[in-house]
Amino acid sequence: MYEKRIERVLAAMKDAGLPQLLLSDHLAIYYLTGVDFDPFERFWALLLREDSKHILFSNKLFKVPPMPMEVVTLDDTDSMPDHVAPYLLDGALGVDKNLPARFLLPIVEGKGTVTAVLGSDCIDAVRAQKDEREKELMRRASVINDECIQKLAAFIHEGVTERDCYNYLDRLYASYGCEGNAFDHIISFGANAADPHHVPDDTVIQEGDCIVIDIGCKKDHYCSDMTRTFFWKRADPKHLEIYNIVRQANERAEAMVRAGVPFCEIDACAREYIASFGYGANFTHRLGHFIGMEDHEKGDVSSLNTDTVKADQIFSIEPGIYLPGEFGCRVEDLVIATDDGCENLNHVSKEPIILGI
Repeated sequence: MYEKRIERVLAAMKDAGLPQLLLSDHLAIYYLTGVDFDPFERFWALLLREDSKHILFSNKLFKVPPMPMEVVTLDDTDSMPDHVAPYLLDGALGVDKNLPARFLLPIVEGKGTVTAVLGSDCIDAVRAQKDEREKELMRRASVINDECIQKLAAFIHEGVTERDCYNYLDRLYASYGCEGNAFDHIISFGANAADPHHVPDDTVIQEGDCIVIDIGCKKDHYCSDMTRTFFWKRADPKHLEIYNIVRQANERAEAMVRAGVPFCEIDACAREYIASFGYGANFTHRLGHFIGMEDHEKGDVSSLNTDTVKADQIFSIEPGIYLPGEFGCRVEDLVIATDDGCENLNHVSKEPIILGI
């Protein structure tokens, strides 16, 4: 599995004219080796070379298992540039977007015959197209998320606060054996929902409130992410109408997803539908983002992205309408693109649901 992934990255490097690529993103290293450490301030990197003489740079504090490549182990008193330089080829050195300047600059200075260039696309484009194992892990994480959002909806009661819901969800994820949250939960009552990234606070649920729940867990390194909007005890007719506009925008955009369709056209489908009801200015963010081991990976569904969809890419479709000081709603699913459509990873109903009755 890891050998095939490395081969795909090497092919991308060849297309980009890069003889070598230095990766410091611990998730990229895990993706290519199965070994994951959070290095904190220490140097932890994987050097991929066109001659397949790959090097993993580690630290004595990390217990690295036997690897099918050379492992260079440093300690905290070693000169990192002196240990890295002998393994670098002359010419272009691709580096990922995560490599800190405190490492990059000494490496370039220590090996005066290399020129650093951004090479993240060589790994990001490969990671964007999930293999079968990754797709199955994403499905499992989304099953957990589906179950947890339904349990959270059932938990909501008179006197509950957004923060109560946040803490309850943390306990739910832990009970499923998740490593943690894919991102900070967004749980918003009433007018708070008009802020797409509202931080849960001590706001108490009130009759007539909308309830925006945007949540995701991380399970076996892979993320889930979904949003549903509920109502508490009753729904204002205007708010219910807006909800149905957002829901339709979500479903219309998902119906467009298939390999070969430009991402900007999928975004336009949802955006133009919302605008046709006069709420274009209230849809204030892109339609979606790529996801995998990180909740937001390279790639998005936006007006600026003219790339076309590729099979096995996983991304969100999440239109929303936000009325400052009054109301907000969002409906989000994750989809796996296929040659002739998409697989929806979320199966919680998108029918309008009024809780507490």
